[in-house]
Amino acid sequence: IHYLGAWLAGNGCVPIHNLMEDAATAEISRSQVWQWIRSPKGVLDDGRKVTTELVRAFIMEELAKVKASGAEGHFDRASQIFDQMSTADGFTEFLTLPLYEEV
Repeated sequence: IHYLGAWLAGNGCVPIHNLMEDAATAEISRSQVWQWIRSPKGVLDDGRKVTTELVRAFIMEELAKVKASGAEGHFDRASQIFDQMSTADGFTEFLTLPLYEEV
């Protein structure tokens, strides 16, 4: 969400937790979440199954954190996009493809 919000604001490489992150990192994260929701092996260390509802709860937590950090970006829209692309029935080929209309 942090990266997507910055990407929508025009930044292609963003420092997150002292690392420079780019679209590939965000794409890997989104792809993993999409797969975990659909896989019986999509289980957290604490035993909870990764579900659409759980992912949406985490999205809201992360949205609150990034807003509280004072970072600049389009984070509300980024959280909507991450939600749509990680919970959709079909798999979108690459995270940024549907976003080009918005930048």
